Amino acid sequence: MESDLSGRVLYWIHFVLRVVLLLVLLGGAVLVSATFRPSLRTLDQFRFALSSGEVDRVTWRGDDQGIWLLTWSESPLVWHEVHGDGLRDADGAYTIKRLRADAGHMAVQPSVVHVDDRSGGTILPEWPFRFPGGTQLWWPAAAWIVTFAVMLGSRPRLGNRWAWFWLFTVGEIGALLFLVLEPRPLWRGPGEKPGEGPVHAKPISGGTGCLYSILLAVVSVGAALGVGELVRLLLG
Repeated sequence: MESDLSGRVLYWIHFVLRVVLLLVLLGGAVLVSATFRPSLRTLDQFRFALSSGEVDRVTWRGDDQGIWLLTWSESPLVWHEVHGDGLRDADGAYTIKRLRADAGHMAVQPSVVHVDDRSGGTILPEWPFRFPGGTQLWWPAAAWIVTFAVMLGSRPRLGNRWAWFWLFTVGEIGALLFLVLEPRPLWRGPGEKPGEGPVHAKPISGGTGCLYSILLAVVSVGAALGVGELVRLLLG
């Protein structure tokens, strides 16, 4: 009886941990998705927002001769951008020198970060670990790492560890699927005792998981753009 009670308690702890990690990752995914669909603004609107202290983060693409894409946020969910010919005014091209001069006049200066698209990537998904404009969001990164460690230390039901490895990394949002589906679907509750969950007849192999991860990556990009567009329509 005591062992059964202990098993139920452990299953509830594991269930609550899954829910917490899922909510944290979903929150991080929404914040990152909001950066995918910034609303269009003008250079004058950016400079006015900057002088009014409404700009939190700034990212720019370009070189010393001029900026060709300027993105900024008023809050983690509200992003705007100016690009192309919109980054010129009566004083000429808007350069990084002018940007830093404008930002330097503020009592509380926003972070200003140059985005270099040529920088090499890794196999890890970017969204839990990189947030535009300086200070990173540590909590989705921590949640992703904990979920990945749980996956490595478990015996997944739907696929082997290699399959889930590819879904976590190349698939971008495999961690979310893992928390929803493993070791039993989240909507079925925590379970009563070890070994109770259904066993998948033929777990996904590593090779098949790699192929699924490519499809999942495409789906994840579409989902991020959709969420970003929804946030832009509601808040932008």
